[in-house]
Amino acid sequence: MHHTAHSGLTQPAPIAFSGSPIDRADHIRADEAALASHMNWRARVLLMDGLLPVLDDRGGLSWGTLADVAPDAELVFLGLLEGKAHFAPVPREGAEGPAYAMPAAWQVMQVLSPDDLAIYGGARSLVDWHARHRFCARCGSATKPAKGGWQRHCDNCGADHFPRTDPVTIMLVEHEDRLLLGRQPRFPPRMYSALAGFVEPGETIAEAVAREVWEEAGLRVRDVRYIASQPWPFPSQLMIGCAAVADDPTLTIDTTELEDARWFTRAELQAARAAGEAGTDLLYFPRPFAIAHHLVCWWLDR
Repeated sequence: MHHTAHSGLTQPAPIAFSGSPIDRADHIRADEAALASHMNWRARVLLMDGLLPVLDDRGGLSWGTLADVAPDAELVFLGLLEGKAHFAPVPREGAEGPAYAMPAAWQVMQVLSPDDLAIYGGARSLVDWHARHRFCARCGSATKPAKGGWQRHCDNCGADHFPRTDPVTIMLVEHEDRLLLGRQPRFPPRMYSALAGFVEPGETIAEAVAREVWEEAGLRVRDVRYIASQPWPFPSQLMIGCAAVADDPTLTIDTTELEDARWFTRAELQAARAAGEAGTDLLYFPRPFAIAHHLVCWWLDR
């Protein structure tokens, strides 16, 4: 069983994109000589088509050697696995749109094993950041990878830039044994999920949960608690799964954010989960690769 620290969340399968088997080997990143010594015939390079992985005959990640990439390619050191250094190449261009606009990305999520998905997710976040941050935000000069690709350095002004991860709260709201779920206009019919929103500067996680629920659904919540988290590499977010309680169930929906939001009973959610991909007349249960799936399962199985 996979356990998530401090949360009491236990799920039969790991949360998608979590649990990478790679040793990140920070001590090698920071040591140029050590890193250079690992760039040999044993090193493995993740084969990618832009930001998508090239899959092998078994539907797993394909790995090549340093000979498979151009001599001037920017490479990111992912870490060590089975004693070998693993790298990923930076593509010419970064992502142009959100994950839901990339059908091929959804397909990858459904065919890769949990370990491969976690390796790919980390690599995708990192190389996408490099592709979109080639110039210094301070002086505008071209930057170059440093510390094995875990930062970029500007020779002109000396600034260092670091890969960003954007925190997003995703939350269950409970009222008298019912859960609040919402849907965005782009969702397929009958698809509902947990409310979510970016943490803003100067906010705690609990404050972000309360603000987002108030803005999107007009509810005041209390007793916010952390349940579990998920790295989400589209482009590079950390989904922070929480639960909260509402005392008054009256909804005021912000239709610029949500097409609909409603309270679902325990029986309705259990029926949707049991129906699997077919869903019920009322609801499709959140997909297994989304943290919302694990959060709702946690609530149902408590």
